[in-house]
Amino acid sequence: MPENDYLSKTICDKLYDANPETNIAAAILLGDGGARLLEKLNWLPDVYHLNESHALPLAFHLYKKYRQPGEVKKRLVFTNHTPEPGGNVKNELSFLDKLGFFCDIPLEEVKQVTQTETEIFDHTLSALRLAGRANAVSLLHQQTLCNMWKDHKGTCIIHSITNAQHFSYWADAEMYAALAMHDHDTLIKRKKDCKQLLFEEIADQNGEIYDKNILTIVFAKRFGGYKRPELLLNNMDRFQQLVTNTNRPVQIIWAGKPYPMDYTAIALFDKIVNTCKIYPNCSTLVGYEMKLSKMLKQGADVWLNVPRLAHEACGTSGMSAAMNGAVNVSIPDGWFPEYAVHKKNSFMITPADTRLPVYEQDEADAVSLYNLLENEILPMYYDDPGNWLHIMKNSMHDILPQFDSNRMAREYYEVLYADQES
Repeated sequence: MPENDYLSKTICDKLYDANPETNIAAAILLGDGGARLLEKLNWLPDVYHLNESHALPLAFHLYKKYRQPGEVKKRLVFTNHTPEPGGNVKNELSFLDKLGFFCDIPLEEVKQVTQTETEIFDHTLSALRLAGRANAVSLLHQQTLCNMWKDHKGTCIIHSITNAQHFSYWADAEMYAALAMHDHDTLIKRKKDCKQLLFEEIADQNGEIYDKNILTIVFAKRFGGYKRPELLLNNMDRFQQLVTNTNRPVQIIWAGKPYPMDYTAIALFDKIVNTCKIYPNCSTLVGYEMKLSKMLKQGADVWLNVPRLAHEACGTSGMSAAMNGAVNVSIPDGWFPEYAVHKKNSFMITPADTRLPVYEQDEADAVSLYNLLENEILPMYYDDPGNWLHIMKNSMHDILPQFDSNRMAREYYEVLYADQES
């Protein structure tokens, strides 16, 4: 609106704004403002679904309207997507109150209904107390959340609804047609054609020429610290040995971007970019938008996922990678244990003991990854292509129907939305 100041006009410019006041304003606009908009349109949902605590003022809008926590619980469900501290915000109560976060409800009443005993307001914990039901996004994530919140009274039951990917959008139709007809030659040809399309993009961005007959490893996702995009660089002697092996060569592609202002992730990204400048078979692509994401999954032989164990909530990119003939190589975190059968439809990296210091976990996981690549994955790809094809076919077959979004949508209705009053 012309009469608004600059800060008001830019509330929605960024998904995660470095200015805390702007973040809180966005939450108020989304939660309280969103509920008011629906009321103006005379469209009242049976259930409101909080995706993380970003729109938490919605809960206070409902409480102000009904003045009974039980009435809020009937209408509110909540999904948590990460156990990471960055995704579970805490703020001072007075700061939130000053900005209007609590919809003019007195602070003492806010503390009472959210069971907040200090002057620090925990957004995720309050959402779990105000919602009637909640869910994690994989079975392992559910276990992690239950352990996180088990000592806090008043939280709702946390169900597990594993994330999924939309098969109709992500899956390569030609690969699946060949799979259905048991036409192995066409399947292999289509995979190599997709690799060539990806390599043309690499040539455009980086000027590097890749070979479609060489095993291609892709790490593509948001560059967060716990996702460890730099794990392959943990031991540069082993890395050098891997990327300079002419008998069983590899090509490695990193793609994605760090969050703005996440300087640790930016440093990791810079390290990878500078490493890729040294090796003609290593590339970094900036971005991870839908078109590029699909191209990367279609062109990958290996889809690499190496989060620090118990930190990944789900990690859905590997699902859509499998829908494009890429073989997942992953730490058994998030969704992966619900799908993976080692050396049948994927490869599982043996994880380090999570009780070890973080740097020791990283070192041990890197060694396991190097060993898996050198001793099993590369020999199979080059010396036993029939077995590689078998794993690739199994990966495409086994991803369905459990990890298609039709199942996920049905579960959200049956588990989280339906019969809230019961």
